[in-house]
Amino acid sequence: MHEASQNDQVQHEVTLNERGPFVAPRCSCGWYGPARRSRPLARDEAAAHTATARSA
Repeated sequence: MHEASQNDQVQHEVTLNERGPFVAPRCSCGWYGPARRSRPLARDEAAAHTATARSA
């Protein structure tokens, strides 16, 4: 029987948290990115995290 890895069990739900003029991505798995003034950059970092987590 296949035993699920920890990564298979974790749902990756990323949110962008506003902090004044900054946006910081945070994931339900505990990952977080640096606060950025550039919202598109914060979204791209969050998308990269989600893609990496799914492929691992």
